[in-house]
Amino acid sequence: MKLLLTVLLLCGAWKALAQPITYDVSVNTSSIAGTNGSLDFNFNPGPLVTQAASLQILGFATGPTDGTLAGGPTLTGDITGALPGTLTFDNGTGFNDYFEGFTYGKNLLFDVSLYGPALSSPNGTSTSGSTFAFSMFSNAAGTIPALTTDGFAFKVDVNLDGTTTVTNFASQTTIGVVPEPSTLALLGTAIVLLGTLRFRQQRVDQ
Repeated sequence: MKLLLTVLLLCGAWKALAQPITYDVSVNTSSIAGTNGSLDFNFNPGPLVTQAASLQILGFATGPTDGTLAGGPTLTGDITGALPGTLTFDNGTGFNDYFEGFTYGKNLLFDVSLYGPALSSPNGTSTSGSTFAFSMFSNAAGTIPALTTDGFAFKVDVNLDGTTTVTNFASQTTIGVVPEPSTLALLGTAIVLLGTLRFRQQRVDQ
C-alpha cells in the first residue's frame, strides 16, 4: 500500500513538473547542403479566444556541418532575440514570425521549448489554441520550398487542455521530447525511494 501511494504521489509531482515542454529537432539537410536558402519560425494564436503561451528556440547549431546564417533577421510581432542565440515568442499578437537567410549544411539542429499558462494551467474557457510552425526554403526570399512541397517541415499545436500535438511534414525531420532536468531528478529519487521501501519490506518479511 505504501509503495502504491508513493508511486501515485510521484506521478502527480511529475505532471506538475512537466513544464515547459521541450522538443529536440534534427533535420537531415544533406540533400540541399550548400543551398543559399532561408528559414522561417512562427508562433501564432488561434482565431478565437487564446490563452497566453510562450515559446523559445534554443541551441540553434551553426558551423560547416550545421549550416550558417546569412544576413540579418526579419522579426514581426512579439519576438525577442536573434539566432544562433535564444529566440523568445509570445502569442500576444496575431502574427509572430522570425525569418532569416540560411546556407544549409548537412544537419539542422535546434530545440523548441513551450511554456506559459496555456500549458501549465489551462483555464477551460479559451476556444483556440496556438500553433508553432517551422518552414525551410531554398531561396533567400522564402518563396521556393525546400524538402517539402510547401516548405513546412513540422508544426506543434498547443491544445486547449495544455497538451501539445506534433505534426511532422518532412521525412528528413526527427523530433523528440527532451526530459526536464527536474523530472529526471525526481525519477532518480523515485527509483531510490522505491528500492529502499522494497528492501525494508523484504527485511520485515524475513
